[in-house]
Amino acid sequence: MITFPNAKINIGLNVVEKRPDGYHNLETIFYPVKLSDALEVIEAEETAFSSSGIEIDSTAENNLVYKAYSLLAGDFHLSPVKMHLHKVIPFGAGLGGGSADAAFALKMLNDYFELGIATSQLENYAARIGADCPFFIQNKPTFAHGIGDQFKPVNLDLSAYEIVIVKPPISVSTPQAYRNIIPTKPDFNLLEIDRLPIEDWKTVVKNDFEKSVFPQFPEIEKLKENLYEAGAVYASMSGSGSAVFGIFRHLPTNLDRFLPKGIFIYR
Repeated sequence: MITFPNAKINIGLNVVEKRPDGYHNLETIFYPVKLSDALEVIEAEETAFSSSGIEIDSTAENNLVYKAYSLLAGDFHLSPVKMHLHKVIPFGAGLGGGSADAAFALKMLNDYFELGIATSQLENYAARIGADCPFFIQNKPTFAHGIGDQFKPVNLDLSAYEIVIVKPPISVSTPQAYRNIIPTKPDFNLLEIDRLPIEDWKTVVKNDFEKSVFPQFPEIEKLKENLYEAGAVYASMSGSGSAVFGIFRHLPTNLDRFLPKGIFIYR
């Protein structure tokens, strides 16, 4: 059995307040995109995990796919399987690749072993792996708040547009992203984004992490400018970076001309 865990982008990301537990409350929209990994599960004599594509810098036992299997195995009798992940979604990019892999593993194992776990319960399992992991269970446009673990459906359809994701050969860590962040209540309510023409997003739909990340990594800010120069109607850093996406009505045939060499481009 094979499945294709897809990435997400963040449309708007507001850091609204610091919590007593040291975490921050956020507001954002998670939007699924086509860029995906590939995950295969087959019968085996003993449970194992392997990978290809982008190198994964962790042991098999620490990979979120393996953790998803272990989580279900704690409550159900699962026979051994071999899980192979072909990694395409880059790390340290704000695209949720690891969370997607874990959520899709939960869904696939539920189907593979015919466990009959309801969607809500799969989301509970996913929440034990990561805050944004439950989003990928239903994998629909979602307004996320709290620490990114509380969800409301949002009416947003970008299927008429082309979305381009670009990533420089650098990663942004969570401490780097939060450096110099000052929580602020947003002026625009992201739950009302469906009422706002996409041409107006540029002035009101903000990613607060850009204020911290761009001074540290000017090349990421430049990529956003490049996408606007190429004709994007909206461009933004996704999550805490380092990926930047552009939303286009029509892709230019010479998009590469607007971007520096060495940049990964996903369409």
